[in-house]
Amino acid sequence: MSVYLVVLLAALLHASWNAIVKGGPNKLLSTVLLTSCAALMGSILLPWLPQPAPASWPFLATSVLLHVAYFGLVARAYDLADMSQTYPIMRGTAPLLVALASLIWLNDPLGLGALLGIVLICLGILTMALARPVGKHSANVRLGLLMALLNAVVIAAYTLVDGIGVRHAGAAAGYTLWLFLLTGVALLAWALAARREAFVAYARSYWRMGVLSAFGTVASYCLVLWAMSQAPVAVVAALRETAILFGMLIASLFLNERLSPTRIAGACVIVAGAVVLRLV
Repeated sequence: MSVYLVVLLAALLHASWNAIVKGGPNKLLSTVLLTSCAALMGSILLPWLPQPAPASWPFLATSVLLHVAYFGLVARAYDLADMSQTYPIMRGTAPLLVALASLIWLNDPLGLGALLGIVLICLGILTMALARPVGKHSANVRLGLLMALLNAVVIAAYTLVDGIGVRHAGAAAGYTLWLFLLTGVALLAWALAARREAFVAYARSYWRMGVLSAFGTVASYCLVLWAMSQAPVAVVAALRETAILFGMLIASLFLNERLSPTRIAGACVIVAGAVVLRLV
């Protein structure tokens, strides 16, 4: 199979697990179930893999906290607004924030291509924000978009933290699976402490959904890591942004979300900007 087909499959899997969470009756418990199943998968695979170096553990711990926030914000955004509106903002804005952070803290200069990507993403976000809500209270939708933007900040933060952490780890797969394991344990501990009966009942009813979404999460990330070892990282990262388009298509076909021309245009502009940013 072509490397680029593998990346497209990873993008489809990422969009799919988001759709599973969005389609669940309780978004927050769906994310806890997902991360718990992913933690179980990680615990099975970890003994067979090289372990991350001690120098990477502070970054790993920071990333766990960020991922806990990430899953909480995913659930909240999907509670308030459509996936076809929030998913493109979460996925597409993060590269913009990473580029700006690199400029501010790492003194990486931005060329004309990067500036074009930033402008396109900003225009796409504005288009999404101005899209008229369909069947939902506009105040809730605006709050959902705010949650999506806040989550983009979290995604950018853990992207930078993990980028440094993996370099210190010397074992990308081990680092990643420890991240899945510890994030799942943290969210499971919260659920059992705060909502034990509700979570246990939810897990009994929807455990298949948890396993499926966890597989999508783990497989998507592993496929991308493999692809980055076979092809230029920038190209893989850019192609991965097709997850935005997959997400909108899945939301329309399986979640019955109405795709207005404004949403479609906004998503396409965000994808274009993200791809430009990844390739420059």
